[in-house]
Formats: sequence, C-alpha cells, structure tokens
Amino acid sequence: MTHEIADENAAFEQVVERLVQRFPDLPAATVKAAVDEAYASLADAHVRDFLPVIVEREAKKNLKKISA
Repeated sequence: MTHEIADENAAFEQVVERLVQRFPDLPAATVKAAVDEAYASLADAHVRDFLPVIVEREAKKNLKKISA
C-alpha cells in the first residue's frame, strides 16, 4: 500500500507541475491549492486508477475560471 501512495503522490506532483506551466500567470501556490481542493473532493474514491486525471481536469477547470 505504501508504494501505491508514493506513486499517487508523485502523480499529483506532476499534475501540479503541468498546471503551473499551463497557467504561468498564477502563483504556484494557487495551482497547488486548486489541485488539493480537487483531490479533497475525491479523496474517498474507491477506484483510484484515474484519480490524477480526474483531479487535473477539475483543477484545470477551476484555474481557467480564476485566470479568465
């Protein structure tokens, strides 16, 4: 289980990195907060395979609203 958590954490770090690059006008802390918020809403999900993709999509949607 510990290996799975490490892999998931690494995946979320990559999500933050991609979104920081996609939204260079926003502070990295804002991007990380959006990712954390999206993750928190799905933290109890039983199937976790696509969680990073779903979190990235949700965070990106919220960041687009902020940067508009």
